[in-house]
Amino acid sequence: MRALTAAVAAGSLLLGFAVAQLSGVRFLGGVVLLAAGVWCARQWFLLAGKRVMWVLGLTYFAAFVLSHPLGRLVGTWPAVLTAAAVMGTTSYILTRPAAERAAQLAG
Repeated sequence: MRALTAAVAAGSLLLGFAVAQLSGVRFLGGVVLLAAGVWCARQWFLLAGKRVMWVLGLTYFAAFVLSHPLGRLVGTWPAVLTAAAVMGTTSYILTRPAAERAAQLAG
């Protein structure tokens, strides 16, 4: 479930942008992002708890927001791909099972 959630988080940034760009209606892209964000937040909560859910929710929002100025520097699709890669990777890493996180911290 952890990999699926990371894929949905990353993929929704790509899909949301594609919907907004292809339809010409930015609101529709926002609907995709909102729906996926709510679904991901629930999964993050179930996988790793409230604190991680909030961290990843804010990361999701930040990736979306920061992709806009990045798009002016590198182009729109490269910026969205970068935001999606960062979001998917962050989601996957932070939702590791608690036992795995504790073992890694213990060294």
